[in-house]
Amino acid sequence: MIDFTTGELAQTACIWEACARKVGNVHRGADFANTALTDFLLSGAVIGPVLQHAGNRSVGATVFDAVERTQAVVGQNTNLGIILLLAPLAAEWSGMRPGVQVADILKGLTTDDTRLVYEAIRLANPGGLGGAPEQDVREEPTVTLLEAMKLAAERDMIARQYANGFADVFDFGVPTFTIAFAKFGSVEAAIVDSQLRWLAAHPDSLIARKNGAAVTEDVQRRAQAALALGGLETSAGRAAGVALDRHLRSDGNRLNPGTTADLITACLFVALRENMVTPSAPFRWNVSDWL
Repeated sequence: MIDFTTGELAQTACIWEACARKVGNVHRGADFANTALTDFLLSGAVIGPVLQHAGNRSVGATVFDAVERTQAVVGQNTNLGIILLLAPLAAEWSGMRPGVQVADILKGLTTDDTRLVYEAIRLANPGGLGGAPEQDVREEPTVTLLEAMKLAAERDMIARQYANGFADVFDFGVPTFTIAFAKFGSVEAAIVDSQLRWLAAHPDSLIARKNGAAVTEDVQRRAQAALALGGLETSAGRAAGVALDRHLRSDGNRLNPGTTADLITACLFVALRENMVTPSAPFRWNVSDWL
């Protein structure tokens, strides 16, 4: 049995997430006006080698290097959230820090990590980036990266993972994916099912930043309604999912649930790294009434 590297598993997670036909996202059947599937695939390819060596450098250095390489190949932000999530997870699992847990990685974050991450965020220039009352990314930080993430945890699901030790990933997202994979037998269906369940349970931070709480809660209710109709297991649930996809694409990509996509990528990486699923697992979901 081949022992895949951390970098290879990170690349696999990125490819799976990007290709799966998730509502409102770029996938193998839908591009955005200025962003194509190839942009996400290239982004996943270039960050793999960076994450492979995450254990012998700081989280901040890993994040900045990965963002800089992404900008060099696609010239836009396609994966900042993914990088922020995978950097501490890859540092734990790179094999270079035996016995170190992700909680230890987070506790060891420094002000220098904050400075490098802030620089990476400015370079990526993510959509909907506003100001913050404390420790704004445009200012010189005075707190550790963990402290900065705790300040943002109420408004950003990625920051929340730093604040709660990746509890949503480990306790909600990974089991949601593995249960769906066992049920449907394909990675793509498990990813799509996971996305609907993330959207139903947790308002998407990117949608919230661009559109406000009311619009975000409306998306959440639509995802809940699709699941109430049976989700991917029924024709009515799938039809509701297709309608949700049309709604999310009705105003350019302002309703793109990008943070949810980032969180799913982290869950896929964990599932791969823990051998809950393998890179050779069946991917394609064969169904005639989906996107």
